[in-house]
Amino acid sequence: MQSVLKDSEDKMNKAVENLKREFGRLRTGRASTALVENIKVDYYGTPTPLPQISSIAVPDSRSITIQPWDRNAFSLIDKAIQTSDLGLSAVNDGKVLRINIPPLTEERRKELVKLAKKYTEETKVAVRNIRRDGNETLKKKEKDKDITQDDLHKGQDEIQKLTDGYIKKAEQVLGDKEKEIMEI
Repeated sequence: MQSVLKDSEDKMNKAVENLKREFGRLRTGRASTALVENIKVDYYGTPTPLPQISSIAVPDSRSITIQPWDRNAFSLIDKAIQTSDLGLSAVNDGKVLRINIPPLTEERRKELVKLAKKYTEETKVAVRNIRRDGNETLKKKEKDKDITQDDLHKGQDEIQKLTDGYIKKAEQVLGDKEKEIMEI
C-alpha cells in the first residue's frame, strides 16, 4: 500500500513541477532565461536547443542577452527567435543578441492569465487521474487479498489527502503567476 501512495505522490509532484515549468515559459513583463531556453535553432541541419550553442543571461528585468559560441550561429539564432511564438525580436550588435522585453498590454495580460488557468486545469485533471489510478491499484490489491478492506479505505483516504494537497499547490502556483502577470 505504501508503494502505491509513494508512487502516486511522486507522479502528483511531477505534475505540479511540470506546471511550474510551463509557467516559466509564459511571458510576463519580466525577462527570464526560461523564455528562450526551449527555442530550437537549426544548427548545421540539426534542431539544437539554444542553451547548447550559446550562453543566455538576464542583465536587467527588461532584456535577455544571448552570446553564441560560434559566430556563424548569430543569424540562425536570430531566425529561430523570429519564428518562435514569443513575438520577440533580437538586436544583433556583433557580439551578442539582445532581446528587449516590451511591457505587456492589459489585453495580453488577460490572455496570459487565461492560458495560465488552462495549464492549471490540465494539471488538476492529471492529479485526479493519478488519484483514480492509485485507487484502482489499491482495489486490485484488495481483490487479490494483498491488503485488507480497512487498508483499502485507509489508502483511498490517504490518496484523497494527497490529491487535495497537490490541487491546492497548483492553485497556489497559479495565484502567484497571476499576480506576476498582472503586475505592471
